[in-house]
Amino acid sequence: MAEEKKVKKDRGRWFREMRSELKKVVWPTPQKVAKNTGTVILCTAVIGAFIWIFDGVAGLFIRTILDVFG
Repeated sequence: MAEEKKVKKDRGRWFREMRSELKKVVWPTPQKVAKNTGTVILCTAVIGAFIWIFDGVAGLFIRTILDVFG
């Protein structure tokens, strides 16, 4: 019985602390979110393109080596 009250007390404390911490958060503006999203999409596309090109060159290289020695 005592443990059950302690759990309820801890849960209430956790919610109070969570609410207190959420009040400290500085939420970004919609413009900042859009800018950051664009940056992530652009970086993902650039890195994906580099990986795609490297994969093509590496595959060509391996096929050439296998044709020469195979």
